[in-house]
Amino acid sequence: MDKFLHFISQTGFANIEFSSFFMMVIAIFLLYLGIAKKYEPLLLVPISFGMLLVNFPLSPLMAIPENGQPGGLLHYLYLGIELGIYPPLIFLGIGALTDFSPLISNPKTLLLGAAAQIGIFGTFLGALALGFTPMEAGSIGIIGGADGPTAIYLSSQMAPHLLGAISVAAYSYMALVPMIQPPIMRLLTSKRERMIVMEELRETSKRERILFPIIVILITGLFLPTALPLLGMLMLGNLFRECGVTERLSKASQNELNSIIVIFLGLSVGAKCSAEYFLTVETIQIIVLGLVAFSIGTATGVIMGKIMCKATGGKVNPLIGAAGVSAVPMSARVCQTVGAKDNPSNFLLMIAMGPNVGGVIGSAIAAGIFLAVLM
Repeated sequence: MDKFLHFISQTGFANIEFSSFFMMVIAIFLLYLGIAKKYEPLLLVPISFGMLLVNFPLSPLMAIPENGQPGGLLHYLYLGIELGIYPPLIFLGIGALTDFSPLISNPKTLLLGAAAQIGIFGTFLGALALGFTPMEAGSIGIIGGADGPTAIYLSSQMAPHLLGAISVAAYSYMALVPMIQPPIMRLLTSKRERMIVMEELRETSKRERILFPIIVILITGLFLPTALPLLGMLMLGNLFRECGVTERLSKASQNELNSIIVIFLGLSVGAKCSAEYFLTVETIQIIVLGLVAFSIGTATGVIMGKIMCKATGGKVNPLIGAAGVSAVPMSARVCQTVGAKDNPSNFLLMIAMGPNVGGVIGSAIAAGIFLAVLM
């Protein structure tokens, strides 16, 4: 009987607390969003499952090695985030998957990507006003870029205790791009502006596509070395894609390597969402500030699009400014959807990929600035 009672005392049923149960409910809800609603499933499913695993009472998955005992599986996988390994490798895959031609053929759309980063710095100031430290505020502000790997990379370096809340907020807003952006886009534009049909992009040469990642990394690497881990891998992946002599490396970066890192990254992020770290007032503030940052980024991108529309005599559809956040390619698809509702003959997807790529570069540069200034 004593052994039986001892066994019962070691079960999750005997040790579960309301906070852990609540986090398990949240994890199951996120699994529902990822599986049933298909909201960013490749990341939301492993993140939410990692969250579920780590919130079981007495879960050994995040155990620290001590007294001669090995640590838990997720403890070791999390080292890839702690050491800054996973996010740059995700950028390698993004670079290999993404066609930079829309930005190369229409470089002025880089301004839209830059304008959308205002949400990052505006929210940084807002977080400071709420009492967060400068490094915490920088980690929270980067959510406005709608770039999950960058948010994870920056928070792991500057505010690792906030990683769970920041990563969940970042990926949640990435998944909710089709719900958050359209109302802002319609509010700030007229139907006439949304109906503008833009000229087709010119065809870029192979030489241009090869030189672009090399030139970008030369300029940004000399200007902002702290951005090299992210931008370096992004440009390397794109060079694999475009140079024509590394097809195997390009495919591996796009598929096998990227898929493995996504699994490890998702589980590791979820593992930081235990009740003791997640259920705090700070978490609520971070989620609200993240929404503010993302909304401001969308709005400032559209406003810059309106300015460019006026400056070019109505040749730029302001909607593509919303793609300046770096949610690739979701925000570009949203631009296409919103534009097509008012003008079914409007095809903005490829044009919107220009500011979308600019947003990826912009958010990585913003992260590099925070690292250079605040650390």
